[in-house]
Amino acid sequence: MAKDDLYRELYTNFRWHVPQYFNIGWECCGRWAEDRARFALYHEDEGDDKSGGRVEKFTYWDLQQEANRLSNALTAMGVRRGDRVAIVLPQRPETIVAHVAIYQMGAVAMPLSILFGPDALEYRLHNSAAAAIIIDGNYLGNLSPVRDNCPLLKHVLVVGDKSAPDTHGYAQLLARHSRDFVPVKTLAEDPALLIYTSGTTGPPKGALKPHRVLIGNLSGFVASQNWFPKPADVFWSPADWAWTGGLMDALLPTLYFGQPIVAGMAKSVANKRERFDPLKAYALMERYGVTNAFIFPTALKMMMKAIDKPREKYDLKLRAIMSAGESVGETVFSWAQRELGVTINEMCGQTEINYVVGNSCEKWPAKPGSIGRPYPGHRVAVINAEGREVKPGTPGEMAVNRFDMHGDPDPVFFLGYWQNDTATRNKYSGDWCRTGDEAIMDEEGYLWYQGRADDMFKSAGYRIGPSEVENCLVKHTAVANCAVVPKPDEDRGAIVKAYVVLIEGMQPSSDLISSLQDFVRGKLAPYEYPKEIEFVEGLPMTTTGKVQRRVLRLAEEERHRQKRAAAAQ
Repeated sequence: MAKDDLYRELYTNFRWHVPQYFNIGWECCGRWAEDRARFALYHEDEGDDKSGGRVEKFTYWDLQQEANRLSNALTAMGVRRGDRVAIVLPQRPETIVAHVAIYQMGAVAMPLSILFGPDALEYRLHNSAAAAIIIDGNYLGNLSPVRDNCPLLKHVLVVGDKSAPDTHGYAQLLARHSRDFVPVKTLAEDPALLIYTSGTTGPPKGALKPHRVLIGNLSGFVASQNWFPKPADVFWSPADWAWTGGLMDALLPTLYFGQPIVAGMAKSVANKRERFDPLKAYALMERYGVTNAFIFPTALKMMMKAIDKPREKYDLKLRAIMSAGESVGETVFSWAQRELGVTINEMCGQTEINYVVGNSCEKWPAKPGSIGRPYPGHRVAVINAEGREVKPGTPGEMAVNRFDMHGDPDPVFFLGYWQNDTATRNKYSGDWCRTGDEAIMDEEGYLWYQGRADDMFKSAGYRIGPSEVENCLVKHTAVANCAVVPKPDEDRGAIVKAYVVLIEGMQPSSDLISSLQDFVRGKLAPYEYPKEIEFVEGLPMTTTGKVQRRVLRLAEEERHRQKRAAAAQ
């Protein structure tokens, strides 16, 4: 914990240094590869809880040789500077190789989740006019039905043993190409990355990001990881590398500093679905001596509920945990301090402007429940609907200015939405970039997350933030996870409804519903307790661990429409 509050000194004295030329591929691998002994990656296949699976080890030199071969292969296929190349791979060595190869060519990497079905893949491949795709063979079945609908997709590279007509076997292809490649010279402002993010309405939008965004992420990364790197630091995150969280909050910053990262997502299969396995996570962190981690709040809740006194059962080396995506809440925050010996540094950011707000317990005190202060180099405020800053203590929308406190451009900003100038313009109010996150800033500059603007709702005139109710519910010993959404109601406009996942061995009952309602009623305002509770086996989640409240909200709205239609007949 921070003994002194060094925030003002750090924030005021910080200045950005963005060179004219900058390339993520070179910075994250090429410059480290000259040291052939510099270790980069542990890759572990899924195995049992204790021993893990098959382990592969790679140096930066190993990864760079393969990246050079891939760059040559893609060049021979006709992929040129600025072309989009899709990456549909889980956490594995080829994912790193693909990113480095694409960046050092001056092409644009487009990571896509392995969970995307055919329609999701088709939209993104077609909208981006991707020239090539590198895909894990286990997920070819999602691409095959729509490939003919993407005429500009000329080349499919398949990683693994599986294949399909008119595709290239990844390993065989790379074996035919030279491991010598001269990286192109890219401006820091040149496009490097295209990540699609779903809004609350309309089709997904592609956020186009330049090479400099990695620099913009670093002040937050270093601070939230308690001044990473330190000697012997090892990083791990269960977050999918296809998303901003896994890529920009874990993989690329770790490689930028030339440190080792663990590839292993700690999953198990339950009810025919893959899910995060907290016991595997503990065992994996013990096995590799993980010191630094990004673990999303839902996973932390599962770890909290899975086992008592984890440090008595696992030899953990953790010195820093960053968490983001949802509110951590006081319950999980206190548990991590008590049981893991780590103060969670909560962080808030988004694809378009990532890693802008958070905590750093070594340098300034963390307030339980707060998402922290603006990280050095980022000017953040709470604004109203007209785009004006509001007074401390006043709710509003969190926004990030294009320029820092010294008037210098903030390198964390995206270039704009792909082929969607209207959406790009609507993202801004003057120089303020709106996040869509509701928050309150106190007198000391700490921000208190209230929820997504589109998740907030009113019940009988009272404004409800789902996070506060969820954080209260998860304190109950029977609750493993939960999500709160509005259920349409003729009298109140909406009532508070909670979807609850129970811990293993706990059975749903009317008595338990009453117990949960009384539990919340006794801790929050009377209008916030869930008037309806539905027990479910799991919640709809993104691969970065965010609960998809929108899915549940739309389901409630559809039920309401059907009920009204039936009553009208």
